[in-house]
Amino acid sequence: MSDININIIDRERNKHSIVVPTDMNMNLMEACKSYEFPIEGICGGMAMCASCHVYVNSDSLLDDVSEDEKAMLSEAFNIKSSSRLGCQIQITKELDGMTFEIAPE
Repeated sequence: MSDININIIDRERNKHSIVVPTDMNMNLMEACKSYEFPIEGICGGMAMCASCHVYVNSDSLLDDVSEDEKAMLSEAFNIKSSSRLGCQIQITKELDGMTFEIAPE
């Protein structure tokens, strides 16, 4: 099993370090839900609701935004240039050490 460490900043601005496996085909939304962070994922990871909206600390992740994700983010609140949908960020070893912030509701 190959695990990575990522940091999650919750809505109260508290930083949490979590360990996530890279061999289970998980996305960031699922990882956050497994640690009981307040990410809803109402649409089940289909990029159709923005209830898993996060901010990322890496420009490289901003290059991989699909047209569907861009369209959903354009309708969401509290958008920043670093906005992504957690359901669209696959957990891979490249995320090791990165920080993600859960966007306000």
